[in-house]
Order: sequence, then C-alpha cells, then structure tokens
Amino acid sequence: MATQLQFFMSPDDEVAFFRHLERFDLEVYPRRVPPDWVAFKARQENVPRLPEEDLYLVAVAVGPAIVDKMKRGPDKGFWRIDEVRSPVIFFERSRLNEEGELLSGQMWAEMDVTPQTGRKEAAADQFLRLYREVEEYLKKTFRKGDPKPFLVGPKAARLYKETRLVLRDSAHRGGTVVPYK
Repeated sequence: MATQLQFFMSPDDEVAFFRHLERFDLEVYPRRVPPDWVAFKARQENVPRLPEEDLYLVAVAVGPAIVDKMKRGPDKGFWRIDEVRSPVIFFERSRLNEEGELLSGQMWAEMDVTPQTGRKEAAADQFLRLYREVEEYLKKTFRKGDPKPFLVGPKAARLYKETRLVLRDSAHRGGTVVPYK
C-alpha cells in the first residue's frame, strides 16, 4: 500500500516545498515521459519548468527510474515510469479550477511488499528515510485541514482567510476543506 498525503499548496507554498527538496538529489519527470525529455533537478528555480499536473520525483541517489515504452493507445511512443519498482515519489500538483477554487494535490510513494503491486522486496532504507523526511516537513509546516486527511499550506491557509479562497477536494464530487486555526 502506498504512503499517501493529500494537501493544498498555493504557488508560494510550492516554491517553499521545492526549496526544501533542494537538499535531496531528486529529478523531475512528467507522468507520461516524452522520448526527448531532459530531466532536471527538483529545485526552487525550476518550479516554472514543472509539468502542469502530475509528476514524479526520482531519487537518483537511491537508484534509476525503471521505464517501459508504451506500445499501444494514445500514449504510444511515450515512456512510463514503473512507480512500484523505481525509487519515485508521485506528486500531483494543486491547481485552480474554472471557478477559481484551489483543488487538492497529493503525494505518495510505494514502499511495502504487497501482492497487489507485485513488489517483491521493500523499498531501500535510504529512500524510505528520504520520503519520511519530506513527509515530516509537510506535516510540520502545513496546517491540518477539516476533514482530517488534508494538509493546508501556510500561504493557502492565508489566502483562505483573507480572500475566501475555496479549498476543494479534487476527487469526484469532492467537498470543501477548511484549515484549522
């Protein structure tokens, strides 16, 4: 089972998050990797280069990303990262919808041996420590949300309070989320 966090990040919260990630050796890949993709480091100055929605943060110090070429479908010719066997953190960015509401994002990594995923051995301890440190940063600097599983970035919470920004769960028919005081 994947270790998952759901959050709301304003653009300023995202810049601060990537500033924190600079200490790790992480490379950025989109969910569907074009054949000519050139990876770049997860750093504050590279935030404008991030893919629009979903991306992978690959811990290259732990190991390379294992990729497969897509042979059928609309993504034919693109590469797909094997998120179970690779040391990757999946990161779905928070974004604004058409109504101006901030939709939730999520972050997860596959760590455990489970029959559903086909993982035969647990993730490397080095990758586990890296993910736990990133997770602790979010839990320490972000506010808790109501309902419980959501974390709200400091700037997103300020925007909620000052401009009445609506924080909406990105799930189908998702409800609204309120940051704790």
